[in-house]
Amino acid sequence: MKAKIKYHDGASRIERHGAMWDMAASETVTLRKGEVRIIPLGVSVKLPSGFMGVLVPRSSTCLKHGIMMANSVGIIENDYSGDGDVWGFVAYAIRDTVIEQGTRIAQFMPVRYAEDIEFEEVDSMGCADRGGYGSTGVSAGSGAR
Repeated sequence: MKAKIKYHDGASRIERHGAMWDMAASETVTLRKGEVRIIPLGVSVKLPSGFMGVLVPRSSTCLKHGIMMANSVGIIENDYSGDGDVWGFVAYAIRDTVIEQGTRIAQFMPVRYAEDIEFEEVDSMGCADRGGYGSTGVSAGSGAR
């Protein structure tokens, strides 16, 4: 299976590690604590039909570089694939920091999605209620439900 990729100025080559491809900042970005900025990753990608990109921070990104992904996870739709559709990492700075060009901050995985789902409106789901958020207990082994 093939996907198209265009590397823009300053972009590092993506590198596969296990199920994920590492991605790096394509320019040096300075952030102040509390600032939110999009850090360009320097690539435009056209994934195969039926796939989307799921972009997440690398496990070391927050501790090493002082940034978190502001939207928790980035979903990159298949049709976001034009020459100017450059992937980016929406960063929230937890401290003053400088992300140098070439610093690996993100990883992505192509994920196949269901294309043909038809929703049927019903009066009842026909399943037992599980409870609200956090209803399965506070700690492991507590027996709380």
